[in-house]
Amino acid sequence: MEVSPRNLLLVGTASVALLAVAFVVYTGVWQGKADGEVETPLRRVVRSVTPLDAPRMMDLPQENNGIDHCLFGFYKGCFMFEPHSGYDWFVIVDCLQFQGDHKESLYWGTYRPNVYLGIRARTPLSLIAGIMWIGAKNGQYFLRHVCQDSDELSTYGWTDHNGRDYGHQVLVDHGLLLTTSFLKEKGEGSGYGGDWAVRLNAKTDGPSLSEDQESTTHLFFYIADEAGNSITMDSHIPSSRGHVLLASGSREEIGDWKVYLRSEENLEIHRAGFKSISMHNLSDLVQQALATNAMQSGKLNLPDMAEDSSNVIVYQVSMKRSAEVDIVFLSGAASENPMIEERINRLTGPVLSTRLESKQKDFEKRYDQIFNANNKINPKELSVGVAALSNLLGGIGYFYGQSKIALPKGFTQKNGDKYIPYWPAALYTAVPSRSFFPRGFLWDEGFHQLVIWRWDVHISMDIIGHWLDLINADGWIPREQILGAEALSKVPEEFVLQYPSNGNPPTLFLALRDLASGIHANQFSDEESEKISTFLKRAYVRLNSWFQWFNSTQTGKYEGTFYWHGRDSMATRELNPKTLTSGLDDYPRASHPNDEERHVDLRCWMLLATNCMCSIAEFLKTDSSLEKDYYKMSNQLSDFGILNKMHLDDKTGAYFDYGNHTEKVRLRWYEVRENDVMRRELLRETLQPPQLQLVPHVGYVSMFPFMMGAIPPESWVLEKQLDLISNSSILWTNYGLRSLSRTSSIYMKRNTEHDPPYWRGAIWINMNYMILSGLHHYAHEDGPYKDRAKELYDELRSNLIRNIVKNYHETGFFWENYDQKNKGKGKGARSFTGWTSLVVLIMGESYPTLHR
Repeated sequence: MEVSPRNLLLVGTASVALLAVAFVVYTGVWQGKADGEVETPLRRVVRSVTPLDAPRMMDLPQENNGIDHCLFGFYKGCFMFEPHSGYDWFVIVDCLQFQGDHKESLYWGTYRPNVYLGIRARTPLSLIAGIMWIGAKNGQYFLRHVCQDSDELSTYGWTDHNGRDYGHQVLVDHGLLLTTSFLKEKGEGSGYGGDWAVRLNAKTDGPSLSEDQESTTHLFFYIADEAGNSITMDSHIPSSRGHVLLASGSREEIGDWKVYLRSEENLEIHRAGFKSISMHNLSDLVQQALATNAMQSGKLNLPDMAEDSSNVIVYQVSMKRSAEVDIVFLSGAASENPMIEERINRLTGPVLSTRLESKQKDFEKRYDQIFNANNKINPKELSVGVAALSNLLGGIGYFYGQSKIALPKGFTQKNGDKYIPYWPAALYTAVPSRSFFPRGFLWDEGFHQLVIWRWDVHISMDIIGHWLDLINADGWIPREQILGAEALSKVPEEFVLQYPSNGNPPTLFLALRDLASGIHANQFSDEESEKISTFLKRAYVRLNSWFQWFNSTQTGKYEGTFYWHGRDSMATRELNPKTLTSGLDDYPRASHPNDEERHVDLRCWMLLATNCMCSIAEFLKTDSSLEKDYYKMSNQLSDFGILNKMHLDDKTGAYFDYGNHTEKVRLRWYEVRENDVMRRELLRETLQPPQLQLVPHVGYVSMFPFMMGAIPPESWVLEKQLDLISNSSILWTNYGLRSLSRTSSIYMKRNTEHDPPYWRGAIWINMNYMILSGLHHYAHEDGPYKDRAKELYDELRSNLIRNIVKNYHETGFFWENYDQKNKGKGKGARSFTGWTSLVVLIMGESYPTLHR
């Protein structure tokens, strides 16, 4: 069997990472506690950066190629590297990866969501391509490249994107209207992954621009090789008409490649070549080259020079008023290939126009078929739903690198580092926001997949598989994935380290439960059902490990209780110590954290997880003690009496956390002396000793049993939930349900001097979707409250759709959350097309399967 050098390199990299851990462990390359106190923490450190000893999800074929397999075994007949002695590590070579047509069809894509248009391959060291342009604001010029709110674009985002081979994006920058279209195909003569094209349409609006900018628009297209391979820049200045060769090179996986430009416009073209390994600093390279040449020549253009062995080539295309430019990338483009001319013509000019129009119609038709929203919403709302889906799919990225795992408290390496690297890993994932959060977040991803699996179940399984492959030997997944220099460049230093004791809601079970239930309900074709079944079989051992991590590290003091570990019990500056691990950040919990806490939301996530594991076990037809334990735990967590005993307040009918709590806390300014200097500091003051009690804050956490359908439809408790939802003094607004009741003592209060309220009143779409799902469930369950649930469902659904659509049309963006105090206006990160894209499912009335 053929083993590629790239796979050998990956195996070597992994081995080096593990040897580095061994070196730290056995030579003591850090300082901290006494030798006798070190062994146990070091063992935990080693396990925290050791992969789970189980078959990798990405080694699973997506085609039925006749390879035998077993539930927890390796595929037969393929070369395998033996586990490294002393570590749970293995690598299986390419013959077993998510491969064949599926893998190749996703090789190229718009997988760099942090830039306005960025293309790469799903491989660790890829060719990357993208665009930049010069924008004008307040008489000054700025280079646009990386998505950032400070650019103040009127709008940017995908109006169409199918997640695979087509996308169309609109960007408006102070008088410049720029549209980008992406098309990919695997045609005759193409190399691996096929060919792709980018069409750029630029149009300027003179009155909005300065006199100098009015006449000329400057666009930049670049292609760079992350592996450092040199790129050949065409030897002469390109002409402005017809197709011209820009650059060429060679890569092992795709063969010879070439990039061409075609335009019928009168263009001025300049270029530059750089040698660089810092792909996240490409903007700086271009800005410096422009500035240097401007000082020397007085012109705003690249210098038409290249450094030796350049691996970054940038072309500047300057145009008058408006222009259309096509750029085409050809793989397998050896000079003797007779199909070159035909392939260029298929991806440029009038033929490209026709194909883009056809792709757009196919996309819209498929959207209508899948989400079936045409007869449920008006055309104005429908277009917003299409944009929401497109931005979610267009925001899918591919990342490669190593997470930084925090060392135990009191330990540092001798070089000063307080972390140890995870193993090198790839992650294919959607992102919450291209500008603010352009990386993978574990709890966000479960909500993303509720939309994505309905659109393309194969992409969804690929994404979930990548996440599950990040599970370590303890069953833990780092909750925020900061992989590679581009991702790292967008993250403040204090948020980089990941802590192996901290969890995150296991929301992937939302999508996995849907897949398992869909098989039971014959929702998929026979071919899809077979692939999903095979996927879930392979996933089962990893999901079990993940579940057991929660069940062993996030448990409470008493059996059957759970709480989010990691809250700061010694906090002095926070009004209420944050629970970042819950995903709800500053939502109020017990004022004085300790091990007596019980968190009702985590209990419900555990119920979802056990139900999902039971569903998978049913069609796997397994009957081991493990599955019996899941059924037993599911029954215990479903016990309505136990739930009420632990979390229900009989007076209000609301569900609450339990813990060491007092309402009598406040933030107060103190005079603090430090180094003989007096300064003011805002510190927490406790006016009354805390005591063990229910934590009386009504909000999203209170609604979790309702969301999960854990309340019998005939129970008086259900009526109380509907009362809480519909009360405008508690949760109800005309724009969606607020996150925390107006009656709460912490409603809309700052948590620290510099920490404004986040989950203390704002309207969040993911939780509104989950509550809407609960209303939809009870509106279809026989019981005395069925009609009232239906009435509230219809009104809440209408309010959410109307407000999201209104904000999108007024601002050009989807938002992180919405302001219940300011007429539902968008707040937080804009261009937040992660879980706000759940509006697609709200429009189509499609909800998760949460109930056994």
